[in-house]
Amino acid sequence: MSIRVVLAEDSYLVREGVKLLLAELADVELVGVAEDLDGLFAAVDEHDPDVVLTDIRMPPSGTDEGIQAAERLRGTHPATGVVVLSQYADASYALSLFESGSHGRAYLLKERVGDLEQLHEAIRAVAAGGSVIDPRIVDELVAARTRQRASTLDRLTPRETEVLAEIAKGKNNSAIASALFVTERAVEKHINSIFDKLDLSNEGDSHRRVQAVLVFLGARTG
Repeated sequence: MSIRVVLAEDSYLVREGVKLLLAELADVELVGVAEDLDGLFAAVDEHDPDVVLTDIRMPPSGTDEGIQAAERLRGTHPATGVVVLSQYADASYALSLFESGSHGRAYLLKERVGDLEQLHEAIRAVAAGGSVIDPRIVDELVAARTRQRASTLDRLTPRETEVLAEIAKGKNNSAIASALFVTERAVEKHINSIFDKLDLSNEGDSHRRVQAVLVFLGARTG
C-alpha cells in the first residue's frame, strides 16, 4: 500500500524538486500540493494523507507555519504524520515541534532533502507513528545542554565549586571539612548555597547531593 503524501512548500523550485524526488519512491504517492498554511489544511481535509511534508516557513506570516500545522493536525488528523523541512539548524524549532510529543513527527534540514534515502526513511517513520530528528539538530541540543550546565556551575563561588568536587568524590561533610581545612558548619552553609544556586532546594538532601554531582560531572564531560 502506498503512503499518501501532501506537500506544502511556497518556493516553486524547492517544491518541484521535492516532487521529482517523491516520484522516485515506489511506495509514496503525492496526492496534494499546497503553497501556504491555509492551502495545506485544505489539502489535508480533502485528501486525508498518511503524511504531510511541509516547509517550516510559509505564507501568511513566514515564521513557523510548519510547526503550527503539526500542532493543529494532532487534534484534527491524529493519524497523519508530519515531516517538517527547515533550513534552520535551530534546536528551538525542533523542541517546539516535539513539545506535544514525538509520535508521528520528524524534523529534517532542507540541505539533506537531496538524500533520498533519508527523506524516504522519515516519511515511512512518521507514517508508522515513529519520529526522526536530523543529526545536526541532535548535536545542537547536546551543545545547548552542555552550555546550560556550564552556565549553571558558573553561579558557584570557587569555594562552592571545591565543595561540590569533594561531594562528587563521595565524601561526607566531615571528610569535606578535613580536606578543605574548614569547619563542618562552613561546609553545610556552602552545600545549602550550592543546592539553592543549582535550583535543587525542593529535593530531599540525599537526592540533592546526587543531582548536584550529576550537574558537576555532566558539565565536565559534556
